[in-house]
Amino acid sequence: MNFLQTFINLFLTALSLAILARVIMSWVTMFAPESSIVQSINDMLNQMTEPVLSPLRRVIPPMGMFDLTPMIALILLQVIQVYLVPTLLG
Repeated sequence: MNFLQTFINLFLTALSLAILARVIMSWVTMFAPESSIVQSINDMLNQMTEPVLSPLRRVIPPMGMFDLTPMIALILLQVIQVYLVPTLLG
Protein backbone atom coordinates (compact mmCIF):
# COMPACT_ATOMS: atom_id res chain seq x y z
CA MET A 1 0.00 0.00 0.00
CA ASN A 2 1.22 3.47 -0.72
CA PHE A 3 1.17 6.40 1.68
CA LEU A 4 -1.98 8.03 0.27
CA GLN A 5 -4.01 4.83 0.48
CA THR A 6 -2.84 4.23 4.05
CA PHE A 7 -3.68 7.80 5.03
CA ILE A 8 -7.17 7.62 3.50
CA ASN A 9 -7.84 4.27 5.19
CA LEU A 10 -6.75 5.63 8.58
CA PHE A 11 -8.86 8.75 8.09
CA LEU A 12 -11.96 6.77 7.15
CA THR A 13 -11.43 4.40 10.09
CA ALA A 14 -11.05 7.34 12.50
CA LEU A 15 -14.17 8.96 11.10
CA SER A 16 -16.12 5.70 11.48
CA LEU A 17 -14.97 5.38 15.09
CA ALA A 18 -15.96 9.00 15.76
CA ILE A 19 -19.46 8.37 14.40
CA LEU A 20 -19.78 5.25 16.53
CA ALA A 21 -18.55 7.17 19.58
CA ARG A 22 -21.09 9.92 18.85
CA VAL A 23 -23.91 7.38 18.89
CA ILE A 24 -22.69 5.94 22.19
CA MET A 25 -22.27 9.42 23.69
CA SER A 26 -25.84 10.30 22.73
CA TRP A 27 -26.93 7.48 25.04
CA VAL A 28 -24.54 8.57 27.80
CA THR A 29 -25.84 12.13 27.58
CA MET A 30 -29.30 10.91 28.58
CA PHE A 31 -27.90 9.62 31.88
CA ALA A 32 -25.45 12.45 32.65
CA PRO A 33 -26.77 15.60 30.94
CA GLU A 34 -25.14 17.99 33.42
CA SER A 35 -21.59 16.58 33.18
CA SER A 36 -19.12 19.03 31.64
CA ILE A 37 -16.80 16.21 30.52
CA VAL A 38 -19.63 14.48 28.68
CA GLN A 39 -20.66 17.77 27.07
CA SER A 40 -17.06 18.51 25.98
CA ILE A 41 -16.62 15.09 24.41
CA ASN A 42 -20.03 15.35 22.78
CA ASP A 43 -19.21 18.78 21.31
CA MET A 44 -15.89 17.51 19.92
CA LEU A 45 -17.54 14.48 18.32
CA ASN A 46 -20.29 16.66 16.85
CA GLN A 47 -17.71 18.95 15.24
CA MET A 48 -15.85 15.97 13.77
CA THR A 49 -18.86 14.10 12.39
CA GLU A 50 -21.39 16.77 11.45
CA PRO A 51 -19.78 17.50 8.03
CA VAL A 52 -20.53 13.88 7.09
CA LEU A 53 -23.90 13.45 8.78
CA SER A 54 -25.50 16.78 7.88
CA PRO A 55 -25.67 16.21 4.09
CA LEU A 56 -27.08 12.73 4.68
CA ARG A 57 -29.80 14.12 6.95
CA ARG A 58 -31.02 16.29 4.07
CA VAL A 59 -31.49 13.18 1.92
CA ILE A 60 -32.60 10.54 4.44
CA PRO A 61 -35.99 11.16 6.02
CA PRO A 62 -36.30 10.69 9.80
CA MET A 63 -37.78 7.39 10.96
CA GLY A 64 -39.84 8.44 13.96
CA MET A 65 -37.50 9.24 16.83
CA PHE A 66 -34.62 7.21 15.38
CA ASP A 67 -31.80 8.82 13.43
CA LEU A 68 -30.57 6.30 10.90
CA THR A 69 -28.00 8.65 9.41
CA PRO A 70 -25.03 7.39 11.48
CA MET A 71 -25.70 3.80 10.42
CA ILE A 72 -25.96 4.77 6.75
CA ALA A 73 -22.83 6.92 7.04
CA LEU A 74 -20.92 3.96 8.52
CA ILE A 75 -22.06 1.73 5.67
CA LEU A 76 -21.05 4.34 3.07
CA LEU A 77 -17.65 4.84 4.70
CA GLN A 78 -17.04 1.09 4.65
CA VAL A 79 -18.03 0.87 0.97
CA ILE A 80 -15.66 3.73 0.17
CA GLN A 81 -12.86 2.16 2.19
CA VAL A 82 -13.23 -1.38 0.88
CA TYR A 83 -14.17 -0.81 -2.75
CA LEU A 84 -13.58 2.73 -3.92
CA VAL A 85 -10.18 3.58 -2.41
CA PRO A 86 -8.40 0.44 -3.71
CA THR A 87 -10.00 0.91 -7.12
CA LEU A 88 -8.95 4.55 -7.43
CA LEU A 89 -5.49 4.15 -5.95
CA GLY A 90 -4.86 0.49 -6.78
